Amino acid sequence: MSTPRNIPADPKKYLVTGGAGYVGSVVAQHLLEAGHTVTVLDDLSTGFREGVPAGAAFIEGRIQDAARHLDPSYDGVLHFAAFSQVGESVVNPEKYWVNNVGGTTALLAAMREHGVRTLVFSSTAATYGEPVSSPITEADPTAPTSPYGASKLAVDHMISGEATAHGLAAVSLRYFNVAGAYGRCGERHDPESHLIPLVLQVALGKRESINVYGDDYPTPDGTCVRDYIHVADLAEAHLLALTAAAPGEHLICNLGNGNGFSVREVIETVRKVTGHPVPETAAPRRGGDPAVLVASAATATERLGWQPSRADLAGIIADAWQFARREDTTTP
Repeated sequence: MSTPRNIPADPKKYLVTGGAGYVGSVVAQHLLEAGHTVTVLDDLSTGFREGVPAGAAFIEGRIQDAARHLDPSYDGVLHFAAFSQVGESVVNPEKYWVNNVGGTTALLAAMREHGVRTLVFSSTAATYGEPVSSPITEADPTAPTSPYGASKLAVDHMISGEATAHGLAAVSLRYFNVAGAYGRCGERHDPESHLIPLVLQVALGKRESINVYGDDYPTPDGTCVRDYIHVADLAEAHLLALTAAAPGEHLICNLGNGNGFSVREVIETVRKVTGHPVPETAAPRRGGDPAVLVASAATATERLGWQPSRADLAGIIADAWQFARREDTTTP
């Protein structure tokens, strides 16, 4: 692996909260490859110890206790420690308020206490809710349809206040559908809820079929359309955000490749990449599933100098397939 493109060689020290999870571990790996010193803080409630990249220091702990682990030697924090299951958030919203909002409140207080003044936050497209236009821009209304999305939006508001009142240099990155793998880092969600790894489980024989929720949407093939971004492109945006963060400003950027792929396009691409049949099962629409979710990443291009370089769906799926097969061979 090589140093991520366009990243200045200026070694610094960073705390990565939630760095044992999918996106956090890939970002931690990119930071290490860029020559930075990395400490991962993760309670392993959803992350995996083996996901922490070699070369990173690891602290098993909660973000509520970040004050114990931060000190003025840190140059910044990259914050991924959050619960992220939309369905779970609907039936157990208090879990999301306590961890995602309460935990971030504690983290911001710890950063003030120790004079750590740069933050990159893992936000989400779920802050927008039902889109009013496509592609979605940062100027579009935010109206989350789940407590998960609401908790992330609440944190975005908290960060804005912190930047204004206390001079925090902050960037929130609102992801669309993250996929793919990087090195030995890939998706290990339990339970799995993301389309590409679910379809790959069918190809591996771990599931009999993939549910297609609704085939009567106003899209070319009747199934939902989503914007997929490679996790390595996503990681590079985080490193660029660290250099773009400015004291007293809270910059919000969407991250996506600007192209949409339907559920059926994803399934057919998995068939081609893996060479395996993937049976489909028709299922009713799920409540709250918009027909199309596609990002405008113009702000990230303008302010961060970022552009995705791995936008090919087959390439994204091929990386995810390689990781899934490797994980399958090590599963008892």
